[in-house]
Order: sequence, then structure tokens, then C-alpha cells
Amino acid sequence: MTTLRGPGLFRNRDFSLLLSGQLISAIGNQAESMALPLIVLALTGSATQAGFVLGLGTLTFLVFGLVAGALVDRWDRKATMIWCELGRTVLAGGVAVTLWLDKLTMPQLYATTVLAGILTTLFQVANTAALPNVVGRRQLSAALGCSQSAGSAVGVFGASLAGALYAAGRTVPFAVNAVSFAVSAASLRLMRARFQLDRQDARTSRLTAEIREGLGWLWRQPVIRFLTLVSAADKVRYGAGYLLIITLARQLGASSLWIGVIFSGAAVGALAGALVADWAARRFPLGRIAVMMLWLEALMFPLYALAPNPLLLAAVAAAESLVAPVYAVAMTAHQLAITPDELRGRTTSAVSTLTTGALSIGALASGALISTLGAKPPVWLCGAWLLALALLATANRTVRQAPPAGTTPQQKATGTAETADVAGQERGTVVGNWPGAGSGGRSQSPGLAVGRWWWRAR
Repeated sequence: MTTLRGPGLFRNRDFSLLLSGQLISAIGNQAESMALPLIVLALTGSATQAGFVLGLGTLTFLVFGLVAGALVDRWDRKATMIWCELGRTVLAGGVAVTLWLDKLTMPQLYATTVLAGILTTLFQVANTAALPNVVGRRQLSAALGCSQSAGSAVGVFGASLAGALYAAGRTVPFAVNAVSFAVSAASLRLMRARFQLDRQDARTSRLTAEIREGLGWLWRQPVIRFLTLVSAADKVRYGAGYLLIITLARQLGASSLWIGVIFSGAAVGALAGALVADWAARRFPLGRIAVMMLWLEALMFPLYALAPNPLLLAAVAAAESLVAPVYAVAMTAHQLAITPDELRGRTTSAVSTLTTGALSIGALASGALISTLGAKPPVWLCGAWLLALALLATANRTVRQAPPAGTTPQQKATGTAETADVAGQERGTVVGNWPGAGSGGRSQSPGLAVGRWWWRAR
């Protein structure tokens, strides 16, 4: 397996196959996501129905997420991902065929959305849990940065492509998505990497007990626990922000095209952040990145209420989105690096379920707040919320003294003892009371130690 940094990552055949399959699948997903509400509106004429269909995917993740994590830790991850892609191929292809035959019904769309949500949840959890085994821990943040960059690029350019595909025909986005899932399944089938370590014993305990085991392990990690809770609180604001920005843009007289430009600005900022995420994650402590992100968001978000035109709204969106991908890469790499392989599915799904739930709460609350207060007061409320989170993170000693990414507190203590041992030998003293103390480990410069920490961090 290739473990060289930088360009060496793309000499890893398995990662290249994984990334290319995901990129193609993401393009197909964006095309279908744009087409789906339009199809529902054409069938029913009801915006409520369209919103309900879109919400079913999130609801499915919230209901099934923790179970999916336990199943991924039980099952073969590679086989799970392939079968999920084949299942989504059938579902998307079924919608394309019935739409072409003019026989598509709302019950089929409801069933398709729920089943696709279950398969998507399983796929995403398995994919995240498997990544450290595909690329190795040293390349983990680089691989996550590449995935973030690819996703951000799809966000920038995918909307225009999705619109063009829908303009070519109502069935085209669904047919393209079916093909994209099939291509992803084929790329997974060609991979030779092992997606998980060998399990010593087959699991016979109940799923609920396994879920509790994963949640318990996660709760005992102070850095992950605190930052996950802060991230969930931040997601409440993020969920509210989408409707707030649209409402503010409408009040400024922005057309649908300009609203697209505003969100493209956010995608451009996220892309810029994703491109430097690996570099930043290897050079700055995880806590510093988290604090920097929260302060940037706290300072930038109120500017939405002050922006006098859509162009400046786009500029604010771009600036506010810059650090979030860096934090996402650092936090995910840290979590994956220190989590035992047999628990990665459960811990990944637990974090995702919490943050997705918070995102949904924010989206629901934004409508009520806008209806009651208007658009600008909720912006100031969100700004105050972010300021409180930034102060809380800045004051937290656990975050400030976070060990290198992928290092447990016990490992940190061992590393400190080894450093003291070397220093003692340089002073001509003997530190430690075990044979060969201070002479058996590899020496590292402080810069390299920090670099190794950040290389493995989000």
C-alpha cells in the first residue's frame, strides 16, 4: 500500500478507484437531487409534498444511522458498499423507467427515497470506516482532503450540469444517477485493499449492546466528545443559515440566478479550504483549527444581515466557508485514527447521527424564527450562538491541550516519558528503570511530531 505523501496518494490504485467512483456518483446524486423536487411538483403541484420527500432521506438517516454503524462493524464492508451501490442503481433506474413510461407514482417515490436513504446510510458509514485501511493512517488526512476537494468541486460545477441534464429530459438525471452508481460498484469491485481488519470472533451480542459499546467508547474520548457536541451545536446554526440566506437574498431583490451565485460562493470558499486542508491539518493543532473556525463563523455570520447586495452576500458565504473543510478533515482523521477498527462504523454513525439531527433542528427552527421575527434578528441570534461556542471552545483546556491526532492520553504520557528520558541521557543521567530506557525509540523533532499529529487529524 502506498503511504507516501502528496502525489504518492494517487499512486495508490485502490484510493484512485475509490475516489473516482465517488466523484462520478456524487455528480449523479446532485443531478437527481435537483430533479426530484421538480418531479414531485409536476406530479402533485404541492411544495409540501416536495419538502416531505426531501426530508424523508434525512429522517431515514436519523432513524437508521446507529443501526447502520453496528451492521457495518459486523458485515464485510466492501461487499456492503458494492451491494448498496447496486441497490441504488436499481432504485434510480426504476424511477427513470417508470417516468419514461409515464407511470411514476408518489408511493414509488416515497419507497424509493426511504430505501435509497437506508442504502446511502450504510454506504457512507462503511466508506468512512474503511478509509484508514485503504490509504493508511499517514495518508488519512490527505485522502480526506482530496474527498473534500472533489465534493466541493461538484458543489461548484455540479449544479449547472444538473440543470443541463434535467433540461435534456426529465428521465435523464435519474438514468445518469443509475449509471453513476453502477460505475461506483464496478470501481469498488476492482479494488484489492482490505476494508477491515480480521475479526477474531463473530459477533453474537444484540445490536443494542453493540451500539452502546460504540457510544460508550466515544464518550470516554474527551477531545472527540467535546468537539462533537460543539460541532452539533454549530450544525444547528448551519441548518438555519440556508433559509436565512435565501430570505435575505430575496429581500435584496436577488433572482434565482443570484441565489445560485451566493451558494456557489460558499462552494468556492469550501473548495479553497479543502485544497489546503491536508497542509493545515499537518501543521496546526486540532483545537486551534476548531477555535479558528468558530471565531471566523462568529465574526462573519452577522455580516449576512449587513450585506447591501447579493454579490457581498456571496463574498460573506465564501469567507465563512473557508475553514470548515479544514476542521472537517482534521476532526475526522483524528477520530478515525484513534478509533479501533472494529468500532469505526458505530462511532462514525453516532457522530453523523448527532450532527445530522442538529442540522434538521436548525432547518426546522429557521422557518418559525423568520415567520415570527423576520430574517435579520435570527441572523444576530445565530451570531451570538456562534460567539458563545467560540468562547466555550477557547476556554476548554482539553481542546487547548489536545494530544497529536491519533494519540490517546496513554500514548501521550508515554511520549512525554520518552522525551524526558532522552533529555536525561543528554544531561548524562539515566531516566527510567527498564532495560534500554531511552535507547529503543525513534527520535523526532518537535516539528515532525506536530506534523505527524496533524497528518492524521478529522
